[in-house]
Amino acid sequence: MATRFHGWPEQAYLVLLKLGGEPSRETRERVRRDREEQVRQPMIDLLNDLADVDPWYEDFAVWRYASTAYWWQNQCAIVRVARNIEIGFRFNLEGLRIKAAWWYADAQQIALFRAATAADESGRTLEDLVSSLAADGHEILGGVMKRIPRGYPAEHPRADLLKHRSLIAARELESDAVRDVEPVYRACERLRPLLDWLAEHTAAAPDGPAAASVGYASSAYPEQTD
Repeated sequence: MATRFHGWPEQAYLVLLKLGGEPSRETRERVRRDREEQVRQPMIDLLNDLADVDPWYEDFAVWRYASTAYWWQNQCAIVRVARNIEIGFRFNLEGLRIKAAWWYADAQQIALFRAATAADESGRTLEDLVSSLAADGHEILGGVMKRIPRGYPAEHPRADLLKHRSLIAARELESDAVRDVEPVYRACERLRPLLDWLAEHTAAAPDGPAAASVGYASSAYPEQTD
């Protein structure tokens, strides 16, 4: 199978260097074409290759540019997994960051997460997944309450996880290691058990049954502009 992605070229880093700090509108417009070709297009190629390897990754989106400098300095993309669950990608001068994210959840989803986390079998599975990812070098993040939510004992064995209102596991891949889709695919597959757990236990549609990924746009990023 022919591949499209062969890493980000040296020119991509030169473009991003020009966009450092608070680039003026004139600077952004001057580098727009080069940024599209050298920074954004490789991300599109990468996610197309990822979808070719495994159709599970085919529901993706690659952002363009918004009004703030961040979106010019960072090329972001997502693979949608389920409602408010996704794999996020961010390329910048530091390399490629990949994360599994469950966030922007409503009260119903948070309640489902807590119930599954508190339950013996599903909770222990989540604890093992998160511990394994942390031991493997992933940063475990998310919105965390100061106290355990009401209705759960303070001494619950998974009290720390019960405090989460969102859950993210992220890691960085150095640019030199990302020359084709394979290391990215391995990094995504490492996150997949956690994503599957979150989809099974939290991705409920507002009116009932578990929601498929199709039809749920990410709320993680602002509206993009051309």
